[in-house]
Amino acid sequence: MTTSPLAASARPANPSAQDAPAPKIPARHPDRLCSIPIGLRVVGPLLGLRKPTRELFTHLGELLNVGDPDADRLVDWMHSVGMSAARPLFERALEGGIDSVPDAPAPLREFFEIYEKVPGWVNREIIEEGARVMRSGGADGLYIARDVALLGGYQFSGFNQTLLRTGALEKGSNRRFAETTQWATDVITENGLRPQGVGYKSTLRVRLIHAIVRRHVARMDDWDPAEWGLPINQTDMAATLVGALVSPSVGAIMMGIVYRPSEYDAVAHLTRYTGWLLGVDDEFLPRDFRDAIRVLYHTSYVLSTPDETTRQLSVPMGDDPDQWNYRRFPKLRRKIARSQHLSITSGFLGPSAMHTLGLPFVFPWYPLMRLPINLVRSVAALRPGGRERAAIRGMAEQREFMRIMSGDDVTIGHSAKEITGH
Repeated sequence: MTTSPLAASARPANPSAQDAPAPKIPARHPDRLCSIPIGLRVVGPLLGLRKPTRELFTHLGELLNVGDPDADRLVDWMHSVGMSAARPLFERALEGGIDSVPDAPAPLREFFEIYEKVPGWVNREIIEEGARVMRSGGADGLYIARDVALLGGYQFSGFNQTLLRTGALEKGSNRRFAETTQWATDVITENGLRPQGVGYKSTLRVRLIHAIVRRHVARMDDWDPAEWGLPINQTDMAATLVGALVSPSVGAIMMGIVYRPSEYDAVAHLTRYTGWLLGVDDEFLPRDFRDAIRVLYHTSYVLSTPDETTRQLSVPMGDDPDQWNYRRFPKLRRKIARSQHLSITSGFLGPSAMHTLGLPFVFPWYPLMRLPINLVRSVAALRPGGRERAAIRGMAEQREFMRIMSGDDVTIGHSAKEITGH
């Protein structure tokens, strides 16, 4: 048997957490009120959670300089042998398993042998239950992810610096949210997180893209590691994970979408396995729903430091509905949609945050209108077969919103293709 020339390449050391200046620890006092969603400020204390202590602020600040060692090593190797040669091997392993790659290079084999094995704590039935619950949230769940988690996340100025260097302004927030939503809907697809399932593959692709972007942006002349740490660091990834997968379930409560306690824990279990595949550190992988809120609560307090980049990204996103693809009465529908989505952001983030984002405060008419409708649907979903029916309806709503927002052609990683080369 011959040895692939790629396999002979040396495995470089991971530079992501070595020889880099320590980033500034978040300077805000832990007791300072910051612009996190109103619902999170309510739910956190109700679950017995407290604001981060000084020690926790320091710890999460230190993690601003920690990346994803396994993926970073893989990407270092891919660059050393050439992306044009290494990326097709990664895709082949992703589609068919590492055994489908003859004479697989050692760095590639080592990575996939770790993440093809399902951890013993994974419960497939609970993951599928969590996926059904998240599908049943329908379009309202996606609205919360867009209008609260993503838009509110622009108050995380350190993460904004990475976005701006990957061309977020030029490509537009519609594209970014569409790709994030495509990943999330892949994850919650039935059997999506099984090895070689659509969610499994999308998650490892996102992880690879994160590592490529991290390597690229960290080497830019205008990147200040002492100010922002490492691009797409552990604290950022933890906030993104729970923001995308958990916050819709939290926000949905305020819109009348209520689940059983076991169903909330199932959402957390799905999030835990997805985060493990995504390279998020174990301390940020939720054991149950309360633990998921703990991660969301603490990272939001630490990262919510708005600056001039906040409005640079949030104002264009507030205007995105003006371009959406409605088939009938498009001008009227766009005008209503703009008011609708600003009303969601206003209702969940409050007037102070809207001012910070540079967006007008709109009376939260849409959440109030949906509250009784969703309460009735929540009761109906408790009946035998109700959750399954709600999941079918919800997935159809989510796909239609994706079409309205961005059309039918969404490719994960497209917005960073100049960097990833794929």
